[in-house]
This record gives sequence, structure tokens and C-alpha cells, in this order.
Amino acid sequence: MSFSFLEPPHPPAPVRLVDRARRFFREHGKKLWWLHSVYALGLGLSVVLFAQKGFEHARWLAVTIGLAWLLVVVFFRVFGSGTTQIPIDGSGSKGKIRFFVMTYVLKNLYQGMLFFLLPFYWKSTTLDAPNAWFVVLLAMCAVLSTLDVVFDRFLMKRRSLASIFHGVTLFGCLNLIVPALFPETRSLFSLESAAAITAIAVWTLHVPFGALKKKTNVALFLATLSGATGIAYVARGAIPPVPMYIAYEAVGPSQLADGRLAMEVKSLDASVIRELLAVTDVVVPGGKGDRLHHVWRQGGREVHRSTEDTSRIPSGTPNIVRLRSSLKGGDLPASLGGHWSVDVETEDGQLVGRAEFRVTTSG
Repeated sequence: MSFSFLEPPHPPAPVRLVDRARRFFREHGKKLWWLHSVYALGLGLSVVLFAQKGFEHARWLAVTIGLAWLLVVVFFRVFGSGTTQIPIDGSGSKGKIRFFVMTYVLKNLYQGMLFFLLPFYWKSTTLDAPNAWFVVLLAMCAVLSTLDVVFDRFLMKRRSLASIFHGVTLFGCLNLIVPALFPETRSLFSLESAAAITAIAVWTLHVPFGALKKKTNVALFLATLSGATGIAYVARGAIPPVPMYIAYEAVGPSQLADGRLAMEVKSLDASVIRELLAVTDVVVPGGKGDRLHHVWRQGGREVHRSTEDTSRIPSGTPNIVRLRSSLKGGDLPASLGGHWSVDVETEDGQLVGRAEFRVTTSG
């Protein structure tokens, strides 16, 4: 009689913590990225609140811009782009880690810059004017920088899109940084400087510095530089003159003995008008580098333009320029009815802000 003994079954090998983590991230990875995007958006809003503390913090943007510029250049030198980009999914663990670390740092730099810019551009923007589009563009870029899946998988894999995104961010930052670093800079000079530096930055994403040894590339580089500054000049009316903004604006039919308006109106009848007066307080945190004008318009048509020499009066507050101008006598048009505005413009035609009112006619 023989006996056979069955060996007890071996207990299953315990699942390692690393394997559990990998399986969890494989199954829920996209959900976690979107959850992180919500967190990044909240963090961006906290940066907006931080920006409210003062214009002097804008100087720190220079450091952030330098880091973002260098990192973008290194990113495309390492990974390439478009059809020449290293495929991340098949590049191994080290390649994936390197890719996501670089994009994560870039996103944080972009988020900090863009959300910091928004309050300054919002104050300087006139929503019913052509310069409103730029603050909308910055807001779209800010939100895009928080969307990890879109930023990593789509934007950073296409050098053309990444160049546009980088260029818009860089231009918006530089337009604010120049008056922060160099107070009392004329807004047009800030705009042109921002456009020139942005053109150089975008150039470095596509062409190594060694390529400038060829005369053809030098000519192309200079043409790009000239084109960028030329476009900035032509489009200056569509860019807010940050960091200037209007803190107070009012229109009325008469003034008191001390120079204040007797009343502030948004609508009045033509029969009571003998004179129209406008007062605006323009905040210039970056110093006063521009000469300002009051431009009176009726139905969008210019009626009168007053220079700063004739309209500036003491404000009693540092970094505030108070302008007061009037229409009376022969300056008043024969028909007063319609929509009116008093625009505050720089000498180069950039709109700082406006006061609006309506004149009604009886009968």
C-alpha cells in the first residue's frame, strides 16, 4: 500500500506596492491629470490675488521669463518637435520622466506669468474697444497652461503652436516688465522692445545661434526683427498701455468754484447743456512716460482733442495724472444728441480708458 502526499498549493505572491501604484495610475491617470488641472487653475487664481498687492512685483517676472525661455529652448533641443520629435510613449521610463518633469516645470512658470499679468491688463483694457481682444487671449493662454493633458500631449508636441504660445506669453510679460525695470518709459517704446525681444526668443526656438554665420540667415533674422516691431507699431491701438489705467472718470455740465464737477452724469438732456466738462484720473504706476490727450467723440466721430498742456491739473496724489477738459461755445456741435465718449489716449494713439455718457433731445 502506497501513500501519496499532495503538496499544499503555494500562496499567491503578494502584489508589490509599486505594481499597485502603476496599475492605479494606468487606470486613473487621466482623471488625476484633470484633477491636477483644477488645482492648477485654483493656484493661478491665487496668483491673481497676489498681483493685486502692487506693480513692484512685476520685476520678478523678468526672472521667470528667463527661466521659461531657456527651458523651452532646451526642451526642443532634447525632444525635437512635430515629425522629428522623440516618441514619448516608446522612449522608456527615463525619457517619459524627463519629458513630464520639463513640461511640469514649464507649466508652472507659464501659469505664474500669465495669471500675474491678467489683473494689470484687465485694468488697462477698455472692454468695448479693440484692445479688449488681448486680455481675452492672455486669459485663454492662462487657462490652457492649467490643462495638463492638452499642454503635454498636444501643445508641446508641435513647435509652431508652442512658439505662438511662448511668444504671446513673453510679449505680454515684457510689455509690463519694461516700465517696471525702466520707469517713465514711453508705452510705444515698451511695446516695440517687447516685440523685438519676443522675435529673438521665438527665433532661438527654431534656429541655433550658429546659423547666423550665414549671411542669408542674418538677413532673415533682421527681416523678422523688423517685421515684429513694424507689426507692433501698426497694432499699437489694439494693445492696452499697461500698467496705466483710469481710476476715476466723470462728465458733467458745470463745475464748482474749486474746480470739482457740480454733478456727475451718465445721461443728460441737450437743453441744459451750456458746457460739457470731463475729469479723469490716470494711474501711472510705472511712472509717466507718455503725454496724454482727452479726445471727445460723438457717435464715434472725433469732435475735439485737448492736449495735456491745456488739460492737466494737480491731483495731489503721486503717480496719478488728472486731466480736465471742456467743450463750450464753438466747440459744441449743432446737434448734441447721441452717444458720447471722452477717451484718454497716449500721444501714440493707445487707449488708456474712457468716460461715456448719453445726450438726449426733447421732441
